[in-house]
Amino acid sequence: MAMNQANAEFLAVRILGWLAEDHARIGAFLAASGTAPGMLRARASDPDFLLAVIEFLMADEAMMLDCCAALEIAPHDPAEARAHLPGGATVHWT
Repeated sequence: MAMNQANAEFLAVRILGWLAEDHARIGAFLAASGTAPGMLRARASDPDFLLAVIEFLMADEAMMLDCCAALEIAPHDPAEARAHLPGGATVHWT
């Protein structure tokens, strides 16, 4: 799939769904993001929130690889999706 913002948002929603399948994973995400459980659906269309979903996943390599395997996506897809969301571009300081 060619990555663009719409596909990046779709992938982030899939990742959110994967996180939600496990109480420990979604609990950790909710704690890290400060999001109330009842707000997940409402925030799932917010690109800033979706960026946070991907960044949370990418912070734990083992979890990211498990997610990629479960979603049958390449391990580089979350990073590519991140780059296509507002605020997700990699900053090069040099």
